Amino acid sequence: MAKLIKRFITLLLLCVIYGCSQPPQADRLTISGPFEPISLDLARAGYIFSRLQIVETLVDINNDGQLQPGLATSWESHQDATVWRFHLRPDVTFHDGSMMDANAVVKSLRIALSKPTPFDKQLIAAVTAVDAHTVEFRLQSSYRPFAAILTNYTMAILAPASFDHSDKIVNLVGSGPYQLTEFDPPHMVSVSRFADYYGAKAHIPYVDYITGHRPESRALMVQGSSADIVYNLDPASVQLLQNSAEVRVNSTAIPRTIIIKLNIADPLLSSLEVRQALSLALDRQGIAEGIMHQPGAEANQIFGPSMGIWHVASLPAPAADLKQAQALLAAAGWQRDSNGMLQKQGKRFTLNMVTYANRPELIVIATAIQAQWAKLGITLDVQMENASAIPLGHNDGSLQTALMARNFANIPDPLTVLLADFSTPQGGDWGAMNWNDPAFFHLLQQTTHATGADYERDVQQLSTHLAEALPLIPVLYYVQQSAVAKRVKGFSFDPYERSFRIANMELQP
Repeated sequence: MAKLIKRFITLLLLCVIYGCSQPPQADRLTISGPFEPISLDLARAGYIFSRLQIVETLVDINNDGQLQPGLATSWESHQDATVWRFHLRPDVTFHDGSMMDANAVVKSLRIALSKPTPFDKQLIAAVTAVDAHTVEFRLQSSYRPFAAILTNYTMAILAPASFDHSDKIVNLVGSGPYQLTEFDPPHMVSVSRFADYYGAKAHIPYVDYITGHRPESRALMVQGSSADIVYNLDPASVQLLQNSAEVRVNSTAIPRTIIIKLNIADPLLSSLEVRQALSLALDRQGIAEGIMHQPGAEANQIFGPSMGIWHVASLPAPAADLKQAQALLAAAGWQRDSNGMLQKQGKRFTLNMVTYANRPELIVIATAIQAQWAKLGITLDVQMENASAIPLGHNDGSLQTALMARNFANIPDPLTVLLADFSTPQGGDWGAMNWNDPAFFHLLQQTTHATGADYERDVQQLSTHLAEALPLIPVLYYVQQSAVAKRVKGFSFDPYERSFRIANMELQP
């Protein structure tokens, strides 16, 4: 541990004082991002262990969002989709040398289902071992996209030795091509190549992940060779690194959308006309091109073009219309006072917006929205908080608006996300808030049973309804900006953000 902390402090000092210059190690890859590994618990920080390829799930995903074999080679369900069987790989060894079998999988999943999940875990009535290599799930009701749930990092499979007598994770033992060697929360995670991995062996022996809180610091690290790969760069850092001969900038459109979350119960936001005015006042093209340097990223719905049938191609392109926005606000009773600010019954139109730092572009976009809404006569107070402020504000009712980058493919079938975020008036932590729409709720439940052409029809109706009712205001489709040192070969970005794909990479002199 002392060696790990010393290495971390050394990297930080080099980054801050000397511009991050130190010779890279031939057998060690260094990655930096804003993600904080705060716990071994998969429910709290499993995404970092999934990305470092320590843990694996029964079902995997390809770049197109199609389900692929993971620790399960195949699966099938009864005709009514209430009983599902998953057939396990027979040759998987955990990092402690124990074999993965159905009993180990059932134990791991039962513990996972006792903790928070990004889906309604009440759906699952029972998980049992049919035989040594078959696991059966019995559901409370028919659920067509069930297999997609098992791709989420909270459902990763851990060896029985990972848990103590109270089922707390005390020693993270997975099955991936890398195994955990050092854990220093929230600063660093180190992994080493697992020699007995059942699949293709990793090329790079050692990998360090270092938490870098500021995008400019991460940019300096990769520019000065203290990091090989850095994630989540802001536009200024991207421009800096595009001029570097030793670094490649990677831009990847991913199934994530920058949206404005709204408290529909707030009297200022309850009117559809007001929400339409707020949306019409946004110069999305100006933000996409002038601030983010990503022309074409402007969003007219919450699901982007990469989301297949969930994207409605027939919806009109987003366009700012300040005059129409002003007319809608006037119809809702809002008038400008002598200072040009909107007021109604003696009260000014003032909003608070919460955003967070680990997506560095958000504060820049929030500032642009602040200026654009000011043209309507609306005062917007922007507050930078930890990301946890959004679900906290949702649950205690204090949130007015929030700017966030919502991953709508955290589970590859967005229907699961919608069920968590849009199926009740209360809504989900990262979804709608106090939006009561019985017709939408009914259609959403109906879609869980639909197949084929009926499913596609329902999906298009759901997406169109969200675009028109504006429980959330879409702003931009997300483009992930990463930078990679030229000595790294085989880099690719996982659009579903489940893996850093380090096992596919090589280091060259």
